[in-house]
This record gives sequence, structure tokens and C-alpha cells, in this order.
Amino acid sequence: MDNKGVKISFMLACLVLGILIAMQFRATASYEEEYRSEPRTEELVTQLATALAERDALAQEVVRLREKLTTFETNDEAMGQLQSELITANMLNGLLPVQGPGIIITVNDNPNALHSGENPNDGLVHDYDLVEVVNELKASGAEAISINDERITPLTEIRCAGPTILVNWYKVVPPFKIRAIGDPEILNSGLGMRGGVLYKLQNSYGLEIQMEMQENIEIMAYSGTLKMEYSSPITTQETAE
Repeated sequence: MDNKGVKISFMLACLVLGILIAMQFRATASYEEEYRSEPRTEELVTQLATALAERDALAQEVVRLREKLTTFETNDEAMGQLQSELITANMLNGLLPVQGPGIIITVNDNPNALHSGENPNDGLVHDYDLVEVVNELKASGAEAISINDERITPLTEIRCAGPTILVNWYKVVPPFKIRAIGDPEILNSGLGMRGGVLYKLQNSYGLEIQMEMQENIEIMAYSGTLKMEYSSPITTQETAE
């Protein structure tokens, strides 16, 4: 039975007990009236004592159930807060798909033919170029980032692998579509500033750059698994020492 069902059961129990207490009070009043109007007898005294005892027991049960209901409500609130914190942590670590406003940046190799003496590597998108773009997005407040649908996590690696680039150990090739969720105006200003990373890639190396702000962008969750092999949390006792 879930917490909601338990709470409803407790509330119904409290209602029933309340009705029983009211009936006991009415019965007790009747006994007391009869006790005053009729000659004292041992039977009436016993009935009155029994009724009073049952009434007190029911009242104590109502108090106990109310305390238990309060405990369940407190636990529900704590559990709800814990679930909210878990969802936030999973989003920050890229383990949940997210959506929201932001920008989409497309970075592609230089489409122009090489001239004599030019370095062919200058016209290609490199891993460190993508790292610079991701870092600039993070500095501008991006809450979620992906490159060609590969979600960027705290443990993501972006590195060269021959003619391709690895992101999360998956090969990605140009054009590189970088999605970022955050304040579109701030992200656009951070990435589009004169002398910034995109300005350099476009004006110094001739790379193709497109950037557009959107009201809603969807970014998929990280498809791999995050695990800590050597790290473990520090307990309160260890911290105190």
C-alpha cells in the first residue's frame, strides 16, 4: 500500500473512532442520567465504569493514529524533497533527457579549397575546438550540452582519434551540432562576442559557424553508465577527524 493509501486509511480510522467516541459520550451521558434518576445499583456503576474506560481508550487511539498520520505526512514531505534532489542531480549529471530554451551551434570544416602554402589542418574542426566551445557554454551558464546527440557529462572526454573525434568514446564527425540549454540571450552573447572562440574559428580558420536561438531544445540523456571505481563518499565522522 502506498503512502497515499495509508493516509486515507488512517483518516478513515480517525473518523470511525471519532464517531465511536461521540457514541460513547452519548452513552455515558445516558448512563449518568440514569444513574442519577434511579437507585444506585452495582450494575449501573459497572456499566458506567466500562463506558468511561472504553471512551478513554478510544480517545487514546485517536491521539495515537493522529500522531502516526503526522509522521507519515512528515516522511512524505522528506521523501518528496529527496526525490526532487535526486532528479536535479541526475539532470546535472546528464542521466535524464531535458528540454528548455537555448541555442544550437553548428560547426563545420572550412569548405574553401586550400591555397598554396596553407596548412590543411587549419581548416578542420579539432577536438580542442569543441572543448573550447563547450567550456564557453558552461561559462555562460549552460545547464545541459550535447554534441551530435552525445550528452556532455562531468566525465565526458572529447579527444582526437585519427580523422574523427571521440565524445563519450563514440565517434562524431562534422558537421558538429552543439545543443545547449540555458538563457538564449546570455549564451548567444557569450559565444558570439568579438574575439571569442567562435569568432576565432570563423575568422582565423575559415570554419563554417551557424548559431540560432530557440525557445525549446531537447537534449537526450547520456547513453552510457557513470560509475566510480576508486572514489567513495566521505562520512561525517571521517570529515570530523
